[in-house]
Amino acid sequence: MNIKKDVIYFVLLISLFSLLGCVGESEPEHNEDGQLIVKLGKQTATNPKLPEGDTFEDNAYTRLAEEVLDIELVNEFEANGEDYDRQVALAISSGELPDMMQVSQEEFEELYENDLIADLTDVFEEHASDYIQGLYDSYDINPLEDTTFEGHIYGLPAAVNVTPPHMIWIRQDWIDQLQLDFDVDGDKLITIEELESLALTFIEEDPGNTGNPVGIPLAHWLNEPGYGGAFTMTTIGSIFGSYPRNWIESTDGNITNGSLMPETKEALAQVKDWFDRGILDPQFGTRSWDDIMALAVNGQTGIVTGAWHMPDWGLSNVKEMHPDVVFEAYTLVDDQHKVNIASQSPSGSIAVVRKDFSNPEILIKLINLFYDTLKNEPNLEEVYPDIYQYQVLDVDGAVRPLNMEILGSTSELEHYAEISDALNGDIEVSDIPDARNQSIALSIMEYSDNPEDASTAAWALYHSRMKGLKLGQYLIDHDHFEWVHPVFFGTTPAIEQYYGNLLSMEEEEFIKIVTGVESIDHFDTFVEMWHSQGGDEILAEIEAEIAE
Repeated sequence: MNIKKDVIYFVLLISLFSLLGCVGESEPEHNEDGQLIVKLGKQTATNPKLPEGDTFEDNAYTRLAEEVLDIELVNEFEANGEDYDRQVALAISSGELPDMMQVSQEEFEELYENDLIADLTDVFEEHASDYIQGLYDSYDINPLEDTTFEGHIYGLPAAVNVTPPHMIWIRQDWIDQLQLDFDVDGDKLITIEELESLALTFIEEDPGNTGNPVGIPLAHWLNEPGYGGAFTMTTIGSIFGSYPRNWIESTDGNITNGSLMPETKEALAQVKDWFDRGILDPQFGTRSWDDIMALAVNGQTGIVTGAWHMPDWGLSNVKEMHPDVVFEAYTLVDDQHKVNIASQSPSGSIAVVRKDFSNPEILIKLINLFYDTLKNEPNLEEVYPDIYQYQVLDVDGAVRPLNMEILGSTSELEHYAEISDALNGDIEVSDIPDARNQSIALSIMEYSDNPEDASTAAWALYHSRMKGLKLGQYLIDHDHFEWVHPVFFGTTPAIEQYYGNLLSMEEEEFIKIVTGVESIDHFDTFVEMWHSQGGDEILAEIEAEIAE
């Protein structure tokens, strides 16, 4: 009997060690050619402009990465928008992560707290190129601080210099067609009264000949803290001094959320007035992002809010349907002729590595390849012809294994200046140090020389740079910005516990106000609800964080 017990105990002990082994570092997987298989959670994008036959998993970028790094990239899941968020949430809840994926700051901190992601400190210091490290160092506050705990780096954040402001893209061909006196001085700075009048004219005249014109469409979530999205009321709220979803120091010296400020109530009142008068999309609150984009593509609306780069990924769809379309970038100014704007953290999406992945340095090598090697190759057409062709076609960078950007603090405006100099003949295109920017400059020249026959890609690049970025530079040069600086960009336990529900509540209550289910004074009730449903705890923790 003792012998049998010993055997049983031995078998149990072996089983236990086997289970423990499963919890530890997993065995690397290789394909039949001996290449390491790297599984990705892939964040996709709409309208990537991929050539026929190429996919998010198999394209010029992924093929290059596989060749250079001797790996095979496999998308364990791929999705966009909310679908991607759900896939990430499922991976986190199950603990079954792909080898690499991109996450939000909140998801990143959840992964860190549950010990699910790799410490990248050593591999970053050993493998990150000097150029990549310099991009992060160019910011006053290094974006890596958002992914560093107790001196250790656990994720590589996107780094994007937010080029303000949130703009209003308007169908200039419609303005010309209707022979309207709009923005007579040509500075692209307009008042809310001018915008309102133009929207009414577009509704009355229906220049798209659709029979169902829409004045101004806005997304049902209305607000966002930054300036990278589309269809939000950020630009409208800014003229009132409203900075929703930013942590702001109020006039009494206390920390508050911009969504709670009286100025946001004013902005909501404006949007509600537009809804009541038929200027705002009558189906506000019910349309998806794609539905709103379709309004522009179908010619039902000629006014959309969005970032400087919106022609590259959204308005180019309009160009495909309407070859003669011309957009112009405008921004709203307040009574003092100022553009009010809240500064933003440069970091956003964060690339992480599964804790037990055998080769975490692959992430750093991918970043070196796409954000240093390719970016700084002076002879891209000869050395990487497939990548060069993608840039000529303006294939969305989202098709790279990592759907993110890593830029220096002033990169975009520097790029604009270089392109502008080349367009004006002050420098040669070959004098531009960035290979991608050389390609963009050539496309912009193509459009400038012959806009009627230029490609959609060239049209988009011209509009985003020579109109969008140009407006941003003009506002800087002429001192039109009035900056507000949020006091906090991180997270706290209370934010993780309550803020998601508070954002959902904000969305729901603001929709009720705009559509007339509740009066504008319901905003005051919303503020009380926000404070009582975890908001006060959040504010207290932020105050404590700042005090430290």
